[in-house]
Amino acid sequence: MTDGWSSARAAREVGVNERTARDWRRGITKTSNTRTYPDGTVVDYASGTRYQKAMTPAARAEVAISERYLSLDDRLAIADGLVNKHTLTAIAAGIGKNVSTVSREVARHRIEGIYLPHQAHRDAAATRARPKPSKLVTNTRLRAEVEHGLERKLSPEQISNRLRLDHPDDESMRVSHETIYQALYFQARGGLKREVQTALRSGRTRRKPHRQPGQRTQRFVDPMVMISDRPAEVEDRAVPGHWEGDLIMGAGNQSAIGTLVERATRYTMLLHLPEGHNAEQVRDALVATIATLPAHLRGSLTWDQGCELARHKEIKTATDLQVYFCDPASPWQRGTNENTNGLLRQYFPKGTDLSVHGPEDLEHVAQELNGRPRKTLDWETPAERLHDLLTT
Repeated sequence: MTDGWSSARAAREVGVNERTARDWRRGITKTSNTRTYPDGTVVDYASGTRYQKAMTPAARAEVAISERYLSLDDRLAIADGLVNKHTLTAIAAGIGKNVSTVSREVARHRIEGIYLPHQAHRDAAATRARPKPSKLVTNTRLRAEVEHGLERKLSPEQISNRLRLDHPDDESMRVSHETIYQALYFQARGGLKREVQTALRSGRTRRKPHRQPGQRTQRFVDPMVMISDRPAEVEDRAVPGHWEGDLIMGAGNQSAIGTLVERATRYTMLLHLPEGHNAEQVRDALVATIATLPAHLRGSLTWDQGCELARHKEIKTATDLQVYFCDPASPWQRGTNENTNGLLRQYFPKGTDLSVHGPEDLEHVAQELNGRPRKTLDWETPAERLHDLLTT
């Protein structure tokens, strides 16, 4: 990362999970089901408890919490700047902090007009010592209100915001929804009666981790090429040979038919999947069908992120057809294919067994669709448009 690599790339390079890499950077150690933080906090995910390891004041003072906090070196630089009569603005610029941070630091930790950096560092470490008693432990009236809300099946967020409306002038009746969740999920945080834990709509007794935006896990082993990287010529349908694909599913998702639609001509091809629709079976059907096309009609294939296309790299290698993937929950990015699938439901109704249709049936349906005049083609048929491409 010193060389400018992202944390994800650096983690892959050394063969560890990205979260493990972040833990290393933050000084967190993991043993079995426990994580130990630099400030001595230990979280046991097996039991759902959190507790504090004993640390001496000197050891606690030396813990590097975050770049947001002043380090001992920062405080020594502040002391040197004050001795040399530098302005607070100049001192802040020298240590890369906001001038208000330096101003508050000096105001808080001056003793008889003298700023003592080592004493200030120890005092700051003692002030931020964790864990601190939860508001739900120390404020019985607030705890009773929260418990009442949970018994009424209100969410922690609803309870938190309602308290502001019900007690607008009482600052002691404020609690964040995160504090309520902490009290429910980590018994060491305490405060709430055990029976109210069942009031959460999810019914969970442990917290479910959520990814940050942009942190979606890789859908397949082989990296996907997303639709955002697709050439502009595909979007404007100026060049033929770019296809959209999908599966239409039968009753109980037990059977399927593959669909391919060419974007420029709306020409449709159907894939027979008699043995199932897993990644290998769809791969074989796609490779066999695309092999019947001339080279100039093998431009690209756009598909959604269904698991049936997990073998997309093998499809590309076998057919020399670049595969692009739509964004999650974005069917409009394959609008031509979605429209065609709607037309196909006239022949293959939802909730029916699609495995009863043989290759001849699929060919007959495809021919009917390709023989329909289309308004988008100036009332020509897809078959006529494709014929013109093949003969010119």
